[in-house]
Amino acid sequence: MICALLLSAGGQVQAGEAAALAKAQGIPYPAVIAHRGASFDAPESTAPAYLLARDLGADYLELDLQRSRDGVLVAVHDDNLLRTSDVAQRFPERKGSPVSAFTLAELKSLDAGSWYNQAYPERARPAFVGQKILTLDEVLDIAEGNPAKAPGLYIETKVPNLFPGIEADLQAALQKRGWLDRPGRVVLQSFDRGSLALLHKAIPHVPKVLLLWVGKGSIEPASGQSFAESGEADKAAFYARQQPKSKAEFERWLDYAKAAGAIGTGPSAALSEGGAQSYADLVQPWMNNMTHDKGLLVHVYTVDDPVDFKNVMEAGVDGIFTNRSGELLRYYGRPPSEDEGALLRAHGY
Repeated sequence: MICALLLSAGGQVQAGEAAALAKAQGIPYPAVIAHRGASFDAPESTAPAYLLARDLGADYLELDLQRSRDGVLVAVHDDNLLRTSDVAQRFPERKGSPVSAFTLAELKSLDAGSWYNQAYPERARPAFVGQKILTLDEVLDIAEGNPAKAPGLYIETKVPNLFPGIEADLQAALQKRGWLDRPGRVVLQSFDRGSLALLHKAIPHVPKVLLLWVGKGSIEPASGQSFAESGEADKAAFYARQQPKSKAEFERWLDYAKAAGAIGTGPSAALSEGGAQSYADLVQPWMNNMTHDKGLLVHVYTVDDPVDFKNVMEAGVDGIFTNRSGELLRYYGRPPSEDEGALLRAHGY
């Protein structure tokens, strides 16, 4: 399938150049980026999700980095803990507080797994109950725990304005663990181009990616509206219609990426079935061509179904953030040696 893509009319040189760019950065091509781990089959950003993604053979374990009140780097996506923990029961008076309001001990006291069983009963497992929020060091331990697989880390500085100095903290943590030893072992990402520039200053030789979004404060939308201002009820339908206000506006953000030291972009995708992960289509062929022409890679988020794998690959992306690493690996002709259920059971889940 990949060979067919490389030999498609008009795409051979571009795909070959993108592959060469990825190779120069030490980045697999096309890359399988396990979005918060194998988060379709296990609670996001927890040990089972990362263990499963690792053992399936994902190229990268992806995580969102925040900092506890006592200065420990932790893997949590949301600005607060309501969706993915029992914080409302454990700390009802602080349930809406940011991650930075909690010490590591308080964060570790939360159940970060039961929510998944309630949200996805068809994929629930008793052992997911009581899963813990992980520190960066614990994710590094998991990545190092299977030398035959040895995935890299793809790390996002999340809401970095809430965590001044997090870029330097991350550099120190990765240096201490010996993770800055070779190009492409770590990729750093952010929606915040200021944070990206600080990451480039702190760790200039590590590849970086500017995440792209259509909306106020990011790529200016042609609609001129935010979802809240639109008055619409269907968020996925609203975002799927959003486009940059012009090609020049899209190009402006590619130039921002290069100015901040990025080697690629992380654009959103509109999914064929819609849904909560479907956003503006920022991987149209002209967009990917323009990005490649500037010497940048394209790693699209967040794609889980084969029909969408096909669509984004044919449009010219170079890697995919996915909650279903096993499905993407199978699509790429790199099937795991065991299925997701067997691997989870092998780890006691």
